[in-house]
Amino acid sequence: MIRKVVGGFHSGLEINFEGEKKSRYTSFFGNVVLLVAKLIVGFMTRSQSMIADGLNSAGDVFASSMTYIGNHISSRPADDTHPYGHGKAEYIFSLIISFSFLLVAFTIFRSSLNSLIARTTFLPSIWLSVTAFSTIILKFFLYVFAKKVSTRYNSLLAHANAEDHRNDMFISALTIISIISGHFGFFLVDSVSGVLIALWIAFAGFKIFSSAYNILMDTNMDEKLSKKFCDMIMAVEGVDHIDAVHAKPIGLYFLLIVKISVDAHITVYEGHNIARKVRASLETENSIKEVIVHINPAQYHPKRMKDI
Repeated sequence: MIRKVVGGFHSGLEINFEGEKKSRYTSFFGNVVLLVAKLIVGFMTRSQSMIADGLNSAGDVFASSMTYIGNHISSRPADDTHPYGHGKAEYIFSLIISFSFLLVAFTIFRSSLNSLIARTTFLPSIWLSVTAFSTIILKFFLYVFAKKVSTRYNSLLAHANAEDHRNDMFISALTIISIISGHFGFFLVDSVSGVLIALWIAFAGFKIFSSAYNILMDTNMDEKLSKKFCDMIMAVEGVDHIDAVHAKPIGLYFLLIVKISVDAHITVYEGHNIARKVRASLETENSIKEVIVHINPAQYHPKRMKDI
């Protein structure tokens, strides 16, 4: 759906854009085909669950388009105006995607709820079953392809696409349940399925919004990653203690600001060498774009980081 930004930062991050391109294009055209088929059949039969499934595919197509634009902008190199690059553009577009998901979810929820209250029925049709089953089959192959690309190229975006295809299979399975129920006269299941799909899409929208918001607000890295970096810093000879470690997200990577204390009686040259070794050690992590090390005199700067 989009590049996942959930749950803090990832060390060892490696993105292969060739793998992303293959996965993105395949997912985009697959979702366009499903979007057209689902909406045509859904409106012809008045099936709320099929319409909801179709709007979910529309959201996927929109998200893929926004992801492409966001990735294109964020991949631009640094310049005088943007010394750390344009990486945050991706998360701005993620917010746009999250709002579109919430809008789609609200539209589906309102329509399905009205149908549930009015006890409207849909027109049973073989095309409903054909479309739903075709969706699951196509999504399965898209899932296998995206998973293969993810493994081969170590691509996070391809992995995200694979998860999205898997989730779409579950949504289509719910649609099939409502279709089968309708054939047996339980038409309310269709409207209930539409409501459940709306809630699913809303949850995805809130999840994307929360993750993008945290990145844009410069939320610090998680404790596990902080502990790892602290261990790397303390392994450098000459570091007395760590005063602070902060991370500033820059697109896929982040700027690490480190404050350490060293012996107050060493020379400036020796202190600079310690800072250089700390920086060199941390920059071996693929997720770090740049490290800034600030040196404090240990004897006159006793404050330490808590729980290092």
